[in-house]
Amino acid sequence: MKSIEGSAAIDDVLAGALDARFTAAVARVERGGNLLYERAVGRTRLDAQGQPIYVDTRFDLASLTKLFVTTVALDLVARGKATLDAPLTTALPEWRDDDHASITMRMLLSHSSGMHSGADYRSLLDERVTDFALRLPLVAQPGERVIYSDLGLIALGVAIERISGRALPAALAATMANGATFNPPERERAAIPATEEDAWRGRVQGSVHDEKTHLMHGVGGHAGLFGSAADVARLTDIFLGAACGRAVGVLPPALAREAIACAADDPVLRRGLGWALKTTDENSCGAKFGPRSFGHTGFTGTCVWADPDRDLQAVLLTNAVYFGREDSRPLRAAFYDAVIETFAP
Repeated sequence: MKSIEGSAAIDDVLAGALDARFTAAVARVERGGNLLYERAVGRTRLDAQGQPIYVDTRFDLASLTKLFVTTVALDLVARGKATLDAPLTTALPEWRDDDHASITMRMLLSHSSGMHSGADYRSLLDERVTDFALRLPLVAQPGERVIYSDLGLIALGVAIERISGRALPAALAATMANGATFNPPERERAAIPATEEDAWRGRVQGSVHDEKTHLMHGVGGHAGLFGSAADVARLTDIFLGAACGRAVGVLPPALAREAIACAADDPVLRRGLGWALKTTDENSCGAKFGPRSFGHTGFTGTCVWADPDRDLQAVLLTNAVYFGREDSRPLRAAFYDAVIETFAP
């Protein structure tokens, strides 16, 4: 644990939400790629099976998976194996003769492909989720508007596998050294914070919370990774470092900077390539993170935001769905406001 004098504002946010909004949390703050603050609180679950949380505890990252898959896709672009603005029909020939034909990788990454957001898992029990995602008719014209889409990232995961010739976990491992992993082994699952209890699977712990990914055997382009706060921060610093003139590697700096520039306008939350961009003070990064901030959230209670004007990033991993599906934005905003109060007042 690394804490500093004057970090009471962050500590108070975590303490106030413990066992009310989550049973487990890890917070990590970095500036310039250097650790400023790290704290773990809580336990994996509230019953007798609960175990303590540590700073290297892996959480179900939920939609933060999209950021890792984005990086794999951009690496293919950097190596000349894919392009951002050509239709994906070579990798996805299923799209050649329908309304998907003009969809590009940039559209999938910026959630402007026109694909549906998702689907009720109960409608998918008798078919392959990837087939469903690829064939479902569009809800808007490609490039017309932002529709946040799990199905679009599922399609991107399929394209990555076909372009790279590797299964998605292997493509991720080949792109970057990172501890985040799909399908953690059975022996590690009791140490992973439990998520939601539902009528289908009971209390979910150590296997993916997202129902679509569960039906995909734990591996999806939109969800499925388990990782620590340090894993998320390491990934984020590829992009923050590029924005701040620090060489971090993996992606060419110009391409990393392009990923955190506006690729699709939206009045609620603009989109870069994979990343969300701060658009209003109502976003989950709160009012105090700067206007160039970029980040992402995950449904289980995970999030990361980075502020290039301060070369500052903060990761908050929780299992907030343990207590239900209440909106986590107020908790996240309070955390990010406290980060600025502590480190960049």
